[in-house]
Amino acid sequence: MGTELLQAARDTVQALRDGRIGGQQASQQLRAQQPLLGALPPRFAEVLHALLDRLESSALFDGESCSFSQRELHDHLDQWLAQAERRLRQVAGGPASG
Repeated sequence: MGTELLQAARDTVQALRDGRIGGQQASQQLRAQQPLLGALPPRFAEVLHALLDRLESSALFDGESCSFSQRELHDHLDQWLAQAERRLRQVAGGPASG
């Protein structure tokens, strides 16, 4: 079940990286992932929302600015997805890897 919950979020982050959607749209789509966020500990939602706040703020700047790097935000979202996948695997009773 975990990977199905994550797939829409992964697709959104990839579309953002590819430039098919902007930061505002990606943020809206990721914030709407209530089944995924509900399956994770509350701290995951807090971290994701903080990243999305930064993503939305970065949309105010054209390109890279000194305080908001789009690439770094995308990388942080990828890291969040990886951590969420690990947690969902643990919750599902799978062996913890690593």
